[in-house]
Amino acid sequence: MDYVRCVTEACASVPLPLLLLFILSTGIGISVLFYITLFIVAPIPRAPLSPEKNFRCIGPNGEISTSTPLPCWQDSYNIWKEAVRSGRKPASAGNEVEKAEIFVSLVVPAYNEEERLGIMLAEATEYLEREYGKSRTQKSDGKANGALQRTANGRKEQANGHVGRPALDSTPDLTGWEVLIVSDGSTDKTIDTALDFSRSLGPQSSASIRVVSLQKNRGKGGAVTHGMRHIRGKYAVFADADGASKFEDLGKLVRACKDIEDVDGRGVAVGSRAHLVGSEAVVKRSFLRNLLMHSFHLLLRLLTPPATAAIRDTQCGFKLFSRPSLPYIIPYMHSEGWIFDVEMLMLAESAGIKVVEVPVGWKEVKGSKLNVLWDSLGMAWGLAVLRAAWGVGVYRR
Repeated sequence: MDYVRCVTEACASVPLPLLLLFILSTGIGISVLFYITLFIVAPIPRAPLSPEKNFRCIGPNGEISTSTPLPCWQDSYNIWKEAVRSGRKPASAGNEVEKAEIFVSLVVPAYNEEERLGIMLAEATEYLEREYGKSRTQKSDGKANGALQRTANGRKEQANGHVGRPALDSTPDLTGWEVLIVSDGSTDKTIDTALDFSRSLGPQSSASIRVVSLQKNRGKGGAVTHGMRHIRGKYAVFADADGASKFEDLGKLVRACKDIEDVDGRGVAVGSRAHLVGSEAVVKRSFLRNLLMHSFHLLLRLLTPPATAAIRDTQCGFKLFSRPSLPYIIPYMHSEGWIFDVEMLMLAESAGIKVVEVPVGWKEVKGSKLNVLWDSLGMAWGLAVLRAAWGVGVYRR
């Protein structure tokens, strides 16, 4: 009590203007220190190395191709952005990227996935070829791409039950697909597994699988972001190499994305496992894992902006983006770890891009590289740094 009284008397003897100046300078000092600390700890992605901008595939003769440069829509975006900044082009000219060459691109981040990759690719390529392949016949019911159906009462509706748009918008003007497998510094036979599977598809489809090798491990977010820079599709989806998500639900993502696209064609559809909470697969998880899951969801609601906070499952590794939405998200990505999904959604929200959550099938797959305790703590730290960095201007568009 004597100490408190002494401090109070000392403060009372200090002139009020001087006391206010001290408080103000202390606050400014703490703010500057916080900003500098955040600037130091906030992750800055490394630039891609030259070999990482190339891909290999299986050629028509069944042999592995030489390293070939990847197309990169972000290069043209960067040129446009620099032209706007220098005044050589008005911002009203738009930031359109190169036109899509195919209907859908699948990006698969893979780190030491030789055991699980082949199973996932078999399911994915069978569906992609059946629904989006260039040899697709008129027998396809069109559900995967949102084509219109005639119901019993004669109205035209989309396959997901919503009243359809005009025919011009309901039928894709493109066919074709590609798979970009991004080996994230793998030390096993992930690349060989991918190329061997590609060879098994035969000359008609083998070239649709492109294998990219990152020389150093970047993390799942870094691998996904790298792949997304080089997609050729009208839609781009990423999926985990473990095959946990039911790949046939891609059609649901495409239809849902079309439903919410704005006049510029921007939209994002995210797969969700929220409907599985309470199911046997989730109930059988350990108490610690479920506790950490609910704690992370609470942290998300507290730290993320409203639209992102409203998404019940931000971490499902099955998300689809329309091509026009990518320039508002991919060039501004910083997180390369497990929390990258949240940054994608936050960037979409800040750009005014609608995001729709779509229930998808999912199963538990053995071999996860996620350390439940340490990676959960890392995600919480990463989320706090991410939100603060964007909030105080360390990260900017």
